[in-house]
Amino acid sequence: MFDLTALTQTVTQHGPTARIVIAAHKGSSPREVGASMLVWDSKDSGGQSGTIGGGALEHQATEHARTLLQSHTKSLTHTALGPKLNQCCGGAVTLFTEVFTAANLPEPTPIIARPTTDAPMPLAVKRLLVSARNQGTLPTPHLLQGWMIEPLAHPTRQLWIWGAGHVGRALVHTIAPLPDLAITWIDTAPNRFPDQIPDNTTAFPALNPANAVPLAPLNAEHLILTYSHALDLDLCHRLLLHGFKSAGLIGSQTKWARFQSRLKVLGHAPQTIAKITCPIGDPSLGKHPNAIAIGVAAHLLRPTARAAHTLTA
Repeated sequence: MFDLTALTQTVTQHGPTARIVIAAHKGSSPREVGASMLVWDSKDSGGQSGTIGGGALEHQATEHARTLLQSHTKSLTHTALGPKLNQCCGGAVTLFTEVFTAANLPEPTPIIARPTTDAPMPLAVKRLLVSARNQGTLPTPHLLQGWMIEPLAHPTRQLWIWGAGHVGRALVHTIAPLPDLAITWIDTAPNRFPDQIPDNTTAFPALNPANAVPLAPLNAEHLILTYSHALDLDLCHRLLLHGFKSAGLIGSQTKWARFQSRLKVLGHAPQTIAKITCPIGDPSLGKHPNAIAIGVAAHLLRPTARAAHTLTA
């Protein structure tokens, strides 16, 4: 996926930026086709974000990208990982590196297609673009007759995190880099949030956070971990009335037993209450905020667990 938002923000902040993407590979590869990273220079030192797998391949690609930043040219390179870089991977990787400035950022079209050389667009690429437009299906990233084809990245999952305390901060720090996420982070006041938050995260201060429940999309995933058990209960109650894709609550088995009793009193049937998962996380990892965050992130990455996140505090 071509993350145009991240690229635009990097160009705005740092100036000319080289983007390296795995265009193709044969055999074993450190990352999949479409994995990318950004490289830039500054007065004091250069910087980078993202990864194409680390190791010797990434080091060589980063150094090559810095030379392209001086000439503002693009490059398609083929590297045999074993013979050339002495890596254990037995495959070969094709990298496409191009330099972007504010003047040549691509248009935000569903498919970002551009040549690796100065060749005109071949008929196969034209047909692919027409087919995608007419049928509404996006291709996977790939190299097609000298043109790099990548669908435009956009969030496919809405994650609402209720609470900006120590666990909430650890969660956002850990989860925000995961792909395809748009995070809405809710707490009672602006000073509850850190000064810097990830680009894909929106801070939402609300005096009574439970009043924000009607604004959540019905396909949103929720993690409830506020400073108040009363607020946690109110959020559970309102989310059950509103609807959601999944909801997880921080707490112990004892807390959840009490919440189940109180939610029944509020009129929710047992099968409805069971849609909320508590506790959330992986208890075997411990109760440190970062350990909780790692456990939750692991569940978010498991397709079979997306409807039932678990967390323990």
